[in-house]
Amino acid sequence: MQLLRDATIRASIRRRLLAWFAEHARDLPWRRRRDPYAVWVSEVMLQQTQAATVIGYFERFVQQFPDVAALAAADEQQVLRAWEGLGYYRRARSLHRAARQLCRDHAGHIPDDAQSLGRLPGLGRYTVNAILSQAYERRLPILETNSRRVLCRLLGERGDPAAAPVQQRLWAAATALLPRRRIGDFNQALMELGALICTPDQPACARCPLARHCRACRQGAQADIPRPAKRPPVEEVNEVAVAVWRQRRVLLVQCPEAGRWAGMWELPRRAVTARSTPDRIAHQLLSELGIDADLGPQLTTVRHGVTRFRIQLICLEATHRRGSFRPGLYPAGHWVAPPELAAYPLSAPQRRLAQALAVHCH
Repeated sequence: MQLLRDATIRASIRRRLLAWFAEHARDLPWRRRRDPYAVWVSEVMLQQTQAATVIGYFERFVQQFPDVAALAAADEQQVLRAWEGLGYYRRARSLHRAARQLCRDHAGHIPDDAQSLGRLPGLGRYTVNAILSQAYERRLPILETNSRRVLCRLLGERGDPAAAPVQQRLWAAATALLPRRRIGDFNQALMELGALICTPDQPACARCPLARHCRACRQGAQADIPRPAKRPPVEEVNEVAVAVWRQRRVLLVQCPEAGRWAGMWELPRRAVTARSTPDRIAHQLLSELGIDADLGPQLTTVRHGVTRFRIQLICLEATHRRGSFRPGLYPAGHWVAPPELAAYPLSAPQRRLAQALAVHCH
């Protein structure tokens, strides 16, 4: 923080960063309409997701749900279907609940008030400050992955960025750097610099507008700052799904509220243990669902990575003999023709199973 005690240096950082942003900022759709709804939706989508991936989703989402009222009026299944493929679906459900809360408590308006925004589902300090600074020019700092990396290198911060004392220093630094005007632009510029120049690997220091002030650059410590986070080990997960056919329809079930892909739909599935086989697990799964069926051949195998899991999903086919779906393991179940699967929100691996079913039934 000693670096930022010099008012001349702070002014130079602001001036250089804003000038760089004016020339090099990407033309992103949420920057064209700086209303709070667009900022809010984009910031939620950008959590743990690259901007290039978000662009198409954002444009389709705001076309389908153009404002808070339209989002609040939608069914949760519509929202999840629009979000499908972005992952981390809890974000979509929180966004939907927050829209309904805004309609109930604020007549559908996004308030210019940190306390009110902070009470909404899924909004933490960063998202609240991002909305208020970009949409309302409130003088509030932001701190996320990209800006955190920029500040760590600028200050030569060698501590663990996840540790509370380091977090406090970084928030204080972000606050100290804020200009009196163009606050939203400055916060976006800090993030943009981290995304385009001050990248995790091989930062382009020769093109960085802040290089002359950067301690990590002067010390040649860019590779060591910020301290890399410890990555959890990747867990191998083997699962079996069952496509149960009753005439020309398959059983589709809704995921329970707790666990991965809550509220979405899928072919019933279960983990395969080392002591069991896919066929045996499939029989147990169908029994718990109240379905008696003859197992058939394997339809396909899907491999998918999500967070720290590497999933192998074997899909077996089965032919219904008797029995009706029994809630319990799953809260709801429908018999669905393969073309109808397009209307249901499915996880990425389950969408691939749906595509395989569509090919199979032809």
